[in-house]
Amino acid sequence: MKQTQSTHRRVRLSPAGMLAALAMTAVLAGCTVTPNELAKEEIAANAADLQARVTANQEPVVGKITLYDAMARALKYNLDYRSEIYARALADAKLNLARADMLPGLVGNAHDSNRDNEPHSFSETLSGLRSVEPSTSRENHTTAGDLTFSWHILDFGLSYIRARQAADRSLIAEEQKRKVINRIMEDVRTAYWRAVTADRLLAGFHRLEGRTRFALENSRRLQREGFTSPLAALTYQRELVDIRRRIATMTRELATAKVQLAALMNLDPSAQYALVVPERKLASLELKIDPRDMVRLALENRPELREVAYKARINRQEAEAPLLELLPGVQLYAGWNFDTNDFLLNNHWLGWGAKASWNLMRLFTYPVKKQTVAAEAELIDAQALATTMAVMTQVEVARLRYQYLRRAAGIARDYHSIQAQILGQVRTSASVEVAPEQSLIREEMNTLVASAEYDVAYADLQNAFAAIYSSVGVDPWGGDLDLGTDVATLSARLRSVWRERGDLVN
Repeated sequence: MKQTQSTHRRVRLSPAGMLAALAMTAVLAGCTVTPNELAKEEIAANAADLQARVTANQEPVVGKITLYDAMARALKYNLDYRSEIYARALADAKLNLARADMLPGLVGNAHDSNRDNEPHSFSETLSGLRSVEPSTSRENHTTAGDLTFSWHILDFGLSYIRARQAADRSLIAEEQKRKVINRIMEDVRTAYWRAVTADRLLAGFHRLEGRTRFALENSRRLQREGFTSPLAALTYQRELVDIRRRIATMTRELATAKVQLAALMNLDPSAQYALVVPERKLASLELKIDPRDMVRLALENRPELREVAYKARINRQEAEAPLLELLPGVQLYAGWNFDTNDFLLNNHWLGWGAKASWNLMRLFTYPVKKQTVAAEAELIDAQALATTMAVMTQVEVARLRYQYLRRAAGIARDYHSIQAQILGQVRTSASVEVAPEQSLIREEMNTLVASAEYDVAYADLQNAFAAIYSSVGVDPWGGDLDLGTDVATLSARLRSVWRERGDLVN
């Protein structure tokens, strides 16, 4: 029996041994962590999940899409804009976190203490007399805890500065959101009109393609059989091939417009949808903004300039932080405490006090911090001036571009009108067999090209029209807008805003 007990004592680990064993186990566990690549099944499942969610929870497309339907869908579902909305929400959350950092601390602590032998000790007087019997004022097993309220005045001041900076960063996120949506709305208008142009061009080209091929083959046959001179036949063939080449070039440039518009509306790139084809009337597109006010409006409204202004304010607030850090830190605290130690006369008590500290090394680091803040202020000011010049230039370029493209669209309209009249004359002649079929085919192709060129010029003018308002930083929806409403309501609101701005086409 004694042998068994002795063996048991040898196997039993001491507290120090247990701690060593736990430490070794933790070290070994940490060493076993290795990179773990995603399995093929996980990659496939993730891809399928993303594909399913990218266009989920959207109103289905019903009927033909107008320009303002497309803009409304971009507002509700465009993923770039949605990312900016979440970025603003994150900035607001960080602001709330910074506000919470200003609150005083309220910390609860609990402590359970054990030991494997008695916590007794001897005591000794100043004259060197040592107590005969050891004594203790603490039990082997005790439980203690406290709930302490503390407030560090210096930390509160610094937290207040950080909260103000977080508030300005939240406003910067809002300006970045405005910048993104202005770009998206401009892109939607451009893609919509180019897609309309592509639809009209392709429809007309498919309608004439068979007759054009027949005309070319017939011209070559007449040339081979000697019914027409080689030069006249080749000249005619060259004209038809040149027209087809121009159509092919325009088709290639416009072919992706509908896919781009689908992406802006967050539709599947392969989705099939139809567009409302509006009339092309230059008189229905008139700027309702005074050119003399454009620069002033831009300097007041452009997101880039507001963003720089907020950065300057953050920098000024940053200059206050080093000054606060120079002050001594004062911490006030008060708390309720308890201890289960039976040797204590009072097991529950309230405690309070104050602490003061002063980091003298900050006196030496202050000049460096002040210099850094001043350098950043100079950089921000230089950026503000550069941005101002860029904005003023963009406004002037947008104004001149609109004027130029309006003239170009007018020329394209006049050319198309003349070509349409020529086609009418040729058709009249062909009906009485005065003009050959070859001339009719050629003029129909020329009219198709003239119509497409007018469409392209008008699409460019629509883009320039949107760029004017984007350059002055005016929101595309004219004020507050509830994105929770349906597409039709958003579309009607957008139509009303842009009609007031001079777009009477839609």
